[in-house]
Amino acid sequence: MGRWRAPERPGSKYITPAGAARLREELDRLWRQERPVVTQAVSEAAAQGDRSENAEYTYGKKRLREIDRRVRFLRKRLEGIVVVDTPPSDPRRVYFAAWVTLEDESGTQREHRIVGPDEFDMDPRYLSMDSPLGRILLGKGLDAEVMVRLPAGERVFSIAGIRYEA
Repeated sequence: MGRWRAPERPGSKYITPAGAARLREELDRLWRQERPVVTQAVSEAAAQGDRSENAEYTYGKKRLREIDRRVRFLRKRLEGIVVVDTPPSDPRRVYFAAWVTLEDESGTQREHRIVGPDEFDMDPRYLSMDSPLGRILLGKGLDAEVMVRLPAGERVFSIAGIRYEA
């Protein structure tokens, strides 16, 4: 079996203003703060002599590659991203950046926000628009019922509320 893997499907290019700001802050921190510190540490470790048995040099170079890889990813991602900062024309339907209140058969309600794939980890209530539940919810209206396949079986939720932040 070879090492080849099929390329991942790129995530949606939509993001909220807060998510875009977080990615820009991460890029700035990596490039202006962390990378110079690691570069200095690698230079000092290289000056010590034998690099083949110098763990500080080896791990410093590895960390530098990780930083550079993340910086490249963030720059490429930020240049092709669409910041969505206005609510949709039809606020009665679920679209990007909507807060959706879901109610299960027992009457338990949970609120989720539909966000882009780069920001769903910012809050436990955030749900990626590329996730199975996120894709099912998009375009649905109030009181619509959606069926979701879970490891424990299929569950039905109804949309009890939809709201957008100003």
